[in-house]
Amino acid sequence: MIITSHTVEELKDPTGILSGNRYEVLLSIEVPEEDELYSENGLYIKAIYVQDQSDSRVVQHQIIERNTESILDFELEEDEESLILQYCKEYIIS
Repeated sequence: MIITSHTVEELKDPTGILSGNRYEVLLSIEVPEEDELYSENGLYIKAIYVQDQSDSRVVQHQIIERNTESILDFELEEDEESLILQYCKEYIIS
């Protein structure tokens, strides 16, 4: 899996209950044709990334097929989850 681009939107907590900063991150990805995730329509990942004083983490993610906006029922492998977290840490600045 290769992350080709991203968009980020900060999510506001109007109640002030949640700690840290939360972001909705849309990651455009490419996967090889032989990968079970592959789709001719293309894919992106919608993730919720949290940054707080002690930790940064991805708390939720969905794999979505472009054009149809269908959510695919696949789990990411541990190395793919690590790639997403590292990407977010590198490119999202609070």
